[in-house]
Amino acid sequence: MSVLALSFPAPQSRTVWVGIGAVAGLAASMQFSIAAAQILLGLAVVAWLVRLRAEHRTFQAPSFFWPLAAYGVATLVSAGFSTNPAVSVVDTKQLFLFLIVPVVYDFARGRRADLLLSLIISVGAASALVGVVQYGVLNYDNLGRRMQGTLSHWMTYSGTLMLVICATIARLLFGTRDRLWSAFVLPALVISLALTLTRGAWVGAAAGAAVLFLVKDFRLTALIPVTIAISLLVAPDALTSRMQSIGDMSDPTTRDRVAMLEAGLAMVRDYPLTGVGPDMVGPLYPTYRTATAVQATNPHLHNVPMQIAAERGLPALALWLAFIATSLRELWKMRRAPETRTLAATGVGAITAMLVAGFFEYNFGDSEFLMLLLVLMTLPCAAARGDEAGE
Repeated sequence: MSVLALSFPAPQSRTVWVGIGAVAGLAASMQFSIAAAQILLGLAVVAWLVRLRAEHRTFQAPSFFWPLAAYGVATLVSAGFSTNPAVSVVDTKQLFLFLIVPVVYDFARGRRADLLLSLIISVGAASALVGVVQYGVLNYDNLGRRMQGTLSHWMTYSGTLMLVICATIARLLFGTRDRLWSAFVLPALVISLALTLTRGAWVGAAAGAAVLFLVKDFRLTALIPVTIAISLLVAPDALTSRMQSIGDMSDPTTRDRVAMLEAGLAMVRDYPLTGVGPDMVGPLYPTYRTATAVQATNPHLHNVPMQIAAERGLPALALWLAFIATSLRELWKMRRAPETRTLAATGVGAITAMLVAGFFEYNFGDSEFLMLLLVLMTLPCAAARGDEAGE
């Protein structure tokens, strides 16, 4: 398996080597430690900036980076017009994570991109095993105590598992190497995701898998209902009842999500251009809370498009949608090239899963999830650049 012998050709300078190592460390640490991942990202950014200056290189990034950057600018404008600018400006620090795109694009070129995907899948498998142990041994097996794996929250954990499942399925369907390893770890990933009891991530993973099956061969989509049926037959009661509650309006969490959408629409009506400000939905939620709401407060609206519109305004939402559309268009063009086929399929599956799950959870605002998503989206673009001269 390539990940066990992870190595890169000798770079032309020590700075490049530091950047490559930091990006590899970032790919390995995202699913275990947000602190370590952010430190390594900072190191990679410094190496990237030093390289740009030392080699007199021009700034380069995939085409989808520009609407993402514009979305970042709209976020800063929203923070300036926020109902509480002091809070909102601090929250914009997450925009630093957007630099993942040009950094990975520069340091994960050519064959390195596929090696990093292998690393991400393998780390995801290890994380899945941690979750299974928590469920089976440590009794993280109910809604009051849900397994969170190696991360701080079950929603974050289920979201990263969802993305890794899409990457693993893409490797199985479109890859020419490491397919046996992917087939070996996929059951652990799926079981671990199921045991998180996170319905939005289940639906997102199913949607991502369905799109990958459709791209490969539409007949493969028949596997999804078969898998769900088998799961219902053999799953524990807690898992079965959780599945059956999807879309049930008598379920308190479902009713509360509808109430959040109503509150979000009211915020958009009052602040259509710049929103209430980053990180201000939570403080203002009691003011906009409807009579049907279950929770007295909510930190966010559990819906990505609604959260962006309410928090940052309709122009920011339009830029975010442009970022998604540009990403899918660019990845779709790369799906036929042998060197980018698997990675492009991974990106398409991951974006699909994020979009579908994002109707139930504000996953785009979760730092660990966002970092992994941006890496998976950028790897095919980096691979398309080919290996650097001298490698």
